[in-house]
Amino acid sequence: MTALPGETPGTDDAPAEDAPAAPAPGGGADGPSPDGPTAGPDAAEAPESAAGGAAGADAVDVVAEVASASSEEPPEAVEESAKTEKPSEAANSSVASADGSAAEETSETSADGSESAEASAEPSETAEGSADAAPAAELSEAQAELAAQRELRERIEKRKAEKAAPISAGGGLSGTAADLLAAVRAVESGEKAGTAFFARAAPAPAPAPASPRPAPAAAQPPRPAVPEVPAQQAASPEALEAVRAVLAQGGAPEALARPAVDALGEQAAELLRTDPWHLLAVSGVRPEQADGFARALLGSECGPDDGRRTAALVGRLLEQAALRGHTALDAAAVRTALAGHAVRDPDAAVLNAVEEGVALLFGEGGDAEPDETDAEDGEQDEDGVREADPTADADAAPVRMFLGLDRYALAEESLADGLARLVNTCEKTADWTEAAAGAPSPSAAELIRTVASAGLVVHSGGEAARAEPAALIAAARGLGLRALGAAHSEDGRRRLAAATGDPATAVTLAGLLSGAQGPGRDEDGALALDLLIVLDAPQLDVEGAAVLVEALADGARLVLSGDPGVLGSAGAGRVFADVLAARACPQVVSRTPDPGPIGELVSGIGIGELNQVDAPGKEVVIVPVRDAGEAVHRTVQLVADSVPRAFSIPAEETQVITVGHGGAAGTRALNEALKQRLNPGPGRFGGFDPGDRVVHVPAPGRAVPGVVRSADGEGLHLDCGGVPVVVPQERVESSVRHGWALSAHQAAGMRWPAAVVVLPGDAAQGLSRPWVYTAFGRGERHLSVVHGVDRALPHAVAEVPAQERTTRLRPLLEALLTPDAASSTG
Repeated sequence: MTALPGETPGTDDAPAEDAPAAPAPGGGADGPSPDGPTAGPDAAEAPESAAGGAAGADAVDVVAEVASASSEEPPEAVEESAKTEKPSEAANSSVASADGSAAEETSETSADGSESAEASAEPSETAEGSADAAPAAELSEAQAELAAQRELRERIEKRKAEKAAPISAGGGLSGTAADLLAAVRAVESGEKAGTAFFARAAPAPAPAPASPRPAPAAAQPPRPAVPEVPAQQAASPEALEAVRAVLAQGGAPEALARPAVDALGEQAAELLRTDPWHLLAVSGVRPEQADGFARALLGSECGPDDGRRTAALVGRLLEQAALRGHTALDAAAVRTALAGHAVRDPDAAVLNAVEEGVALLFGEGGDAEPDETDAEDGEQDEDGVREADPTADADAAPVRMFLGLDRYALAEESLADGLARLVNTCEKTADWTEAAAGAPSPSAAELIRTVASAGLVVHSGGEAARAEPAALIAAARGLGLRALGAAHSEDGRRRLAAATGDPATAVTLAGLLSGAQGPGRDEDGALALDLLIVLDAPQLDVEGAAVLVEALADGARLVLSGDPGVLGSAGAGRVFADVLAARACPQVVSRTPDPGPIGELVSGIGIGELNQVDAPGKEVVIVPVRDAGEAVHRTVQLVADSVPRAFSIPAEETQVITVGHGGAAGTRALNEALKQRLNPGPGRFGGFDPGDRVVHVPAPGRAVPGVVRSADGEGLHLDCGGVPVVVPQERVESSVRHGWALSAHQAAGMRWPAAVVVLPGDAAQGLSRPWVYTAFGRGERHLSVVHGVDRALPHAVAEVPAQERTTRLRPLLEALLTPDAASSTG
């Protein structure tokens, strides 16, 4: 066995490790920041213990030198940006920032849409632009937006007054929110294309019966699968030419024309001419570049406090916060960030953004505005901003205000309404005692009994606990219910199908919502299910969860199952954690431990302890390294030679996981070295060759491993877990990356026979307990840790918890709790 770290031999400030059984890992090398660190191993023998690895690395040719990336790599959600030539002098000139932040580094756009949640929580310019980031909200009339916010407040008050009553599907929303959900339904049912936004909402369907339905009928004929990569509508030549003319007038490169039309639509030229700061909607464009473009177009008309500029900056700050997992930001933090962009009156800028509909304003605790009952304590001006009452209680706690984008506000409200609807419409008198008696474990029996009397249940546990939802599915189907399990990834779906013994009981979430998998929809447009168990629930972001819950009929049961210790979703929100914290429903905690040395190690990490474990079969191996070059070298040897020889696990079943994409031992450098060793080739298909392992990102936060099969005029042909996928040529560069090495966010929800976790010295700042927990838990039979971070690893496990995310779902759920839900909470 090999023990985990303490000190690193050969490091000046680290004493030699005395433990003979497991010498500590190697020291770290300088390099990129937490978001772009890397490391690489160098083991020619079968996976060595920490002792053997420290002293006896065989002399092997070092992998081709990989240039080190900047030490300030931007967050993963904004890496790999489409490279555009530098804007002209005018476009590059920047507005001097109060804090010197104008000299920002060029960002990169990510092909994985992940890891952003682990970046800094500050609303600063750490995420300089993302291909996945939505464009800034278009301007709307101030009075219309104020009316919409008042309507939002009225809806919240109405929900509070009627929280004990059942909520019909979609009935808790109106106006724009109802339009949004109607559009979602239309797209899911295939009635409209995804580009047809905000179709008029149909009347809410009648509630589905809450009683159990007969056993599922024979399988329906297969439906055509929704394309994994929808074809992008080509920009018209006229629109492109008009945008090129505007860009040339403003001194910006013509290469931005197509991205601008993609982001802003056919009217991009007119939008840019009237409001040049719309250029910030284009990935990779920084504020100082947009300022130079605006000065070239507007001349003396523009300044640092121009309302168009400040509104665009507020929208950009909120979009970047969403990339880090937040659905809202403290208004004070937004004002501070605006001051850093030379905005002289941040308060007025925030107010202007709210009036223009770029952002919504919320009071502390999650309500869309301070309580209406407090209106008598102060006056409101015509813009709806409450003035302080000088006679108010001086001891009253100040109200913190938050800003958020309307898309996340609507999603959180819709999700809270939908979860409350499931809680209140479920049949609570069902008797599943006999089914529970036949459960394979006490924890599975407890889960079955709990679900029998609740519409919403949270189930938590590690990898071994996944057997309990499988037992629940079998029990429910034995009772004649339409029960189904949905996993985050194709790998998770296969593992669930193996646990239930029936492939028809397991789908992916994406496949279920698209209609490509699962039972389809009933006559009312809801999923034809009585019970849905969502595995890997921590990977649910708020928008995806809102769509899923809205698709469930009244009376259906929902179980959110997952491991609370893993990294959160790549998208905005923390749905699983918020539902747990709100105690809005019964909670079942599994008592089934994860087996073996890897299970013992990961369980300890979950409670903040990095323990030595007995691994007589070398299930856990520590490989110390001194620098990033050695880390890359050892990683290649482990994957190509040591692990296959010692455990008969082929290279294609070993997954490399590292902290970030950039740097001398990030995913890019590791993938380059692994390709040279495992599948060398010229990369004639956009940098790829047949046989290359890749990761495909069809949507932000979804990383789908695959293998390149071929390429032709249609695009790049991939095999993603047995599912053929064609990626159009124009989207290959932005959505496909080599996949021998992944980030921990990309690997979440998946498992491989062997995992090699690379921790170079420059990765120390990117480590946290959830990151280590997630990465170390990806290997089923073997885990190698290429270790160069010295004491940073035990420090991260013991003292660096998950980064907090600012969300509103928890207070919304607490406000919607019914007496029934509160009394049944476990």
